[in-house]
Amino acid sequence: MSAEVLWNPPEDALTATRMGRYLTWLDNPELSSYHDLWSWSVTEPAEFWASIWRYFEMSPDDVGAADSLVDPNMPGAVWFPDHSLNYADLVLRAPGRDADDVIVVGRSDSRDPVELTVAGLRAQVGACRAGLERLGVTRGDRVAAYLPNIPEAVVLLLACASLGAIFSSCAPEFGTRSVCDRWRQIEPKVLVTVDGYRYGTKHIDRRDEVAVIREQLPSLTQVVSLDYTGGTIPDSLSWDELLSEAAEPRFDALPFDHPLYVLYSSGTTGLPKPIVHGHGGISLEHLKMLALHHDLGPSDRFYWFCTTGWMMWNYLVSAPMVGATMVLFDGNPTYPDLSAQWRLVEECGITNFGTSAPYLLACRKRGIRPSEVADLSHLKGIGSTGSPLPPEGFDYVYDAVSSSVMLTSLSGGTDVCTGFVGGAPLVPVYRGEIACRCLGSRVEAFDSDGNAVIGEQGELVITAPMPSMPVGFWGDDDGSRYREAYFDTYDGVWRHGDWITVTDRGTCVITGRSDATLKRGGVRLGTAEFYSVVEGMEEVADSLVIHLEDPHGGMGRLLLFVVPAPGVTVDAGLRRRIAAELRDGLSPRHVPDELHEISAVPRTLSGKKLEVPVKRILTGTPVETAAATGALANPESLEQFTRLAPTPSSS
Repeated sequence: MSAEVLWNPPEDALTATRMGRYLTWLDNPELSSYHDLWSWSVTEPAEFWASIWRYFEMSPDDVGAADSLVDPNMPGAVWFPDHSLNYADLVLRAPGRDADDVIVVGRSDSRDPVELTVAGLRAQVGACRAGLERLGVTRGDRVAAYLPNIPEAVVLLLACASLGAIFSSCAPEFGTRSVCDRWRQIEPKVLVTVDGYRYGTKHIDRRDEVAVIREQLPSLTQVVSLDYTGGTIPDSLSWDELLSEAAEPRFDALPFDHPLYVLYSSGTTGLPKPIVHGHGGISLEHLKMLALHHDLGPSDRFYWFCTTGWMMWNYLVSAPMVGATMVLFDGNPTYPDLSAQWRLVEECGITNFGTSAPYLLACRKRGIRPSEVADLSHLKGIGSTGSPLPPEGFDYVYDAVSSSVMLTSLSGGTDVCTGFVGGAPLVPVYRGEIACRCLGSRVEAFDSDGNAVIGEQGELVITAPMPSMPVGFWGDDDGSRYREAYFDTYDGVWRHGDWITVTDRGTCVITGRSDATLKRGGVRLGTAEFYSVVEGMEEVADSLVIHLEDPHGGMGRLLLFVVPAPGVTVDAGLRRRIAAELRDGLSPRHVPDELHEISAVPRTLSGKKLEVPVKRILTGTPVETAAATGALANPESLEQFTRLAPTPSSS
């Protein structure tokens, strides 16, 4: 594979970047490049992760490889069994920052800007912990947050972590069924909620939803309400009352694998998996990623557009652990127009801006040139995640945003609460390719026989343990659900569910979910490249592609669904143009058998397309069974596919 280099590391990268300084600190003559460093990190994981512990001074202990990865077998690898720590303590240390430095910046459609200094954040966490203890919350209790992406949610997470309680959040746009499907599994003791929120100019009242959630969670002993839009929630303690007594923050020393928070799989095709992450694994992984891969430090302001229902929010909250300020935004990211997020970069002094591939492509299609609508001179990094960023997305960033930023196309998941392939300040950015496999992440591509391959598409697997792999699933006492989720295909190897190609230079290309594969005549077709071509056309706003297999071994049916751009009609001419683009840009196998117009592509609340539920509907599964609609951003969009599903008599 060959690709154009769009960005190169600075000549002084070894002294000017945190990864370069870490490499120098290791003082190992055999490690002179990123490739050397990555190879060492995955072949000697015990030594690598012990070095991360020491480099970031997670404790005063002299930790070595023998203390680190005691049992490397997956699932169930054992990390640092004789060492304790506390995630909140590490975050609130905010290395390199003074007490009066701003460490949290909050912007919202619902209220005026909010900023917290290091001292202010510590004070609120201390008061919140004291308030939770007055409510009877103790180590191991679960606390649920029905909160937007606001500073109070950060305070609550850190307060829970400080005493060993377990945090779990759902964004307030989640429907009641989606929320209760998640929280009934973990039986929270306390619920902290808002009365509603504003999305642009629209007010969304959530008090009725809160009443339903309370009714369906009998484990709750107290509800705490935050007056966010002027409403009141009956029989609740106010947020101000919870924090009414000042207290110094205290941090209980906890085992490495003590639960920190519970995240959830999307829950689009069944009950969401309650994924338990631990204090130690998250701390180690986020220190490595934020400091070394994103090159964040005390002079940086880190932002990622997200909600409290997406793991990128948890990733963002760790920013002070490396000295960086976190920037939070709650509201409509495209209000009053699509350029709003770029203006936010200027207004808040954001140095590292994280978003989604669809947002970057939407700006490109709209002809927005961010460097002309906002002052981006302080921007040094751009992150993209949620779906693969196609080559034209790379072109757009370096042409219309900045020629000097490090673009990180990041892929990982809720399952590990991080990215395991992404960018690094010591490697180039190649057009259309993820720059590297991240340190400590032994990502490989397996062929159909389970052999690692280079330069060929294969199953994305992880063949060595990572500390942020889940502690387990909540309630899965024998570990059977956990094993089934990741280890049922290859013994002792994590199968993630994506197609990946690892090039001979160490870059990666992800071509879509392996469980949503288009396979025609025995040839696998990646959905990512399909969408890149179709959505690159001016006439197409969005698209979804589904392959229905032929049980008799034929080619099956390839169905393409398109959302036309405003003012565009899906007629015979557009159908011919789309077919020609796919045939010329990809191959004749990519030309769909059928093309249908739809009003919207079904997506999860975090923006992912729902190929698998739509495929189920198209093969006769009822909508209510095919997907948990409460986990979707636009559940009504599923109904349009039922007209193409087989009738009971024909199925």
